Amino acid sequence: MRSPCLLLVCFSLVACGSDDSAGGGTAGTAGKQAGGAAGVGGTGGTASGGASAGGTATGGSGAGGSSAGGQGGSGGSAGSGGAAGSGPTWVLGVNLSSAEFGSSKLPGKYATDYIYASNAHADHFLDAGMKVFRVPFLWPRLQHDLNAEFDADELNRLRGLVSHITGRGGYALLDPHDYARWAGELIGSSSVPNTAFADFWSRLAGEFKGDDHVWFGLMNEPNGVAATQWLAAANAAIAGIRASGAQNLVLVPGVRWTGAHSWYSGDSGSNAAVMGGVVDPLDHYAYELHQYLDSDSSGTKENGECVSTTIGSERLKAVTGWLREKGKKGFLGEGAGANTATCAAAIADMLTYMRANQDVWFGFSWWAAGPWWGDYMFSLAPAGDGTPKPQEAWLTPFL
Repeated sequence: MRSPCLLLVCFSLVACGSDDSAGGGTAGTAGKQAGGAAGVGGTGGTASGGASAGGTATGGSGAGGSSAGGQGGSGGSAGSGGAAGSGPTWVLGVNLSSAEFGSSKLPGKYATDYIYASNAHADHFLDAGMKVFRVPFLWPRLQHDLNAEFDADELNRLRGLVSHITGRGGYALLDPHDYARWAGELIGSSSVPNTAFADFWSRLAGEFKGDDHVWFGLMNEPNGVAATQWLAAANAAIAGIRASGAQNLVLVPGVRWTGAHSWYSGDSGSNAAVMGGVVDPLDHYAYELHQYLDSDSSGTKENGECVSTTIGSERLKAVTGWLREKGKKGFLGEGAGANTATCAAAIADMLTYMRANQDVWFGFSWWAAGPWWGDYMFSLAPAGDGTPKPQEAWLTPFL
């Protein structure tokens, strides 16, 4: 399954502490269900990187917890306000995954190693009332060499899906799904300097700067890198985005797979300590977090079973306080639960808590949909006849 991370978007990034916990591992190790959905379209690559939001569930659970009182999710249509004073006050949707598959095959063969969701696939969720769609892809497929022009075919594939989403009034969140790496090399290393990351984002922002329904998620789940180094890379990318003339909303993740539950892990090197240092000349950014509800917050344990019916609100409590203290907002970019009664209650609890704290939270995207997930326990991909997966109904009250 996809890496369990809570996407927290906040408009000014707070310096996120040092190190990403030594065991950070190479990109994609904690994976999203290795091998997910091979088959359709050929050898279908493994679902690179999975629910790795990683980390043990230290921190986060604690007192807090249940979503006392929350608003049952009624209302909440996109409106004014929201991130940095513009954009929606609440959006809910899904990750349209499969273009990040086959990460060991770069650039890979389209429709064999990876594939983008079709417009019809996106339409299923748009027709259901969903408003935000995170679109994972791989940086090296779009830019085969650092500081080089983009691959025209890959750019057109990405643009086609994004344009369809925004043309129907949705929001598309661009997600280079590379774990703070380019072709396995860490951003900030001599092989991939921060300037190369800034170049990538300057070019990509230039392609989409005319559409404010396109949001820029800087990177999926940075891990194995110090928070201070990641902050420098993020600030370089933001500078590149703004230099292109783009005024789009930027979503900034932390390290340690940007897990909500672990935002305070690492003492002086934690996301809480470091990631308040985001610099954006437009102050138009938010924080992206991820949060899964199994025993270690990775989304890969116990067949996706949730620890308890209140584990979601418990794991969000600390970072919610941090966001409020900083005057920022957060977007939960990944989260999910298996088709069980405990998880149904846990997802409702988490979303009720987020809706009750809308001064901080403005949206959520489920992990995941996409054409190649097969029988993956978190998949929302509808059946061939359009029948929705059971978990889709859990989200309807919170649209």
